[in-house]
Amino acid sequence: MREIAPTILPTTGAGRTRALVRRTVAATPPERDRALDALRALAILGVVLGHWLVTALVADSGTLRVESPLGHLPEFTPVSWAFQTLAVFFLVGGYVAARGHTAARARGEGNGRWIAARLRRLFRPVVPLLAVWLVATAGTLACGVPWRTVQALGKLVLSPLWFLLVLAALTAATPLVARVHPLWPFAVVLHVDLVRFGLDGPDATGWLNLPAGWLVPYCLGALLARRGPFAPAASWTLLLGGGAATVLLVALAGYPASMVGVPGAPVSNLNPPTLAAVTFGLAQCGGALLLLGPLRRALRRPVAWTAVALLNLGAMTVFLWHQTAMIAVTAGGLLAADLLGHGPLAGLHTVPDGHAWVLARFGWLPLFAGALLVCGAAFHAYERTAPARVRRPGTTTEAPRA
Repeated sequence: MREIAPTILPTTGAGRTRALVRRTVAATPPERDRALDALRALAILGVVLGHWLVTALVADSGTLRVESPLGHLPEFTPVSWAFQTLAVFFLVGGYVAARGHTAARARGEGNGRWIAARLRRLFRPVVPLLAVWLVATAGTLACGVPWRTVQALGKLVLSPLWFLLVLAALTAATPLVARVHPLWPFAVVLHVDLVRFGLDGPDATGWLNLPAGWLVPYCLGALLARRGPFAPAASWTLLLGGGAATVLLVALAGYPASMVGVPGAPVSNLNPPTLAAVTFGLAQCGGALLLLGPLRRALRRPVAWTAVALLNLGAMTVFLWHQTAMIAVTAGGLLAADLLGHGPLAGLHTVPDGHAWVLARFGWLPLFAGALLVCGAAFHAYERTAPARVRRPGTTTEAPRA
């Protein structure tokens, strides 16, 4: 999508909104598939809300430790099915990368230059996050904050970066894997799990699934870019077949029911990815492909498209800073409670062991979102890249961002 150029906006809120909508629509190339941007936005929102709902920072004797309500309330496990949306993100990532690489080759651009540009765009927003947390870590330790607390907070902030490392590796490998059929990495995952769980192989073999597991939706996206839209029957097969396989793996093969990691659990479906995570991801991809048509119709509305476009322009900032936003509200609430002589705040610092915690947690989500907006305003500029100029007969226009 072309960058939305700055302009003088009307002074009223309604006028500014209408002007923003007009500029967004005007900056969108007619050939852009808005539904794919919507899928990416939904995937990012799923990850953010999932982390905010299943991660608890519990105040305990002057320290903070991480717990999950799923460890205390297994009946909420379906929450992890709704909010573990990484497969959809890799599906869209594979599609965009495959199309971008094809376009680069058509322009005569070499693989190295294309890969370097993609990786710069991917990692540039990480720099301020690391810088801020390096300073914050030094400051909190200097103020006497226990190492256990600093370690727990740092892990929360840094652990999502594994996703960027995997995405970067798959992006760099796009020239090699763009034509690989998804069944090949799926077969790798299947055999790794057979060795790991069926033959009591070493747990370390599971890490082969880290690239292979996410290659499945990534290659599925590349296949979509190469061959065009899937037939509805194929999408339904992914949805129903993947869902049925996941249910059987959980019910009969002993895979965890949760699709996110639960602290203290002996096996995680994500760390590294298991066969159950991959079949579940295929079901999600099938559902996402079936949504493309309805999303395209819905996003003909300028206001709806503007909301999706703006979220996509800051998607990496939202992903990188959402845990920091939650930590900032949690730490601020803890300081305020101490100053007021109040105990730990329900849903923010308390053990997530009851339905009351869940209800209280929903009350904190708007504050998390507000803190994230502040982070976005402060650091979104690092996600922007200067758009390339493309000469056309008699004009100079900005190239859409892949």
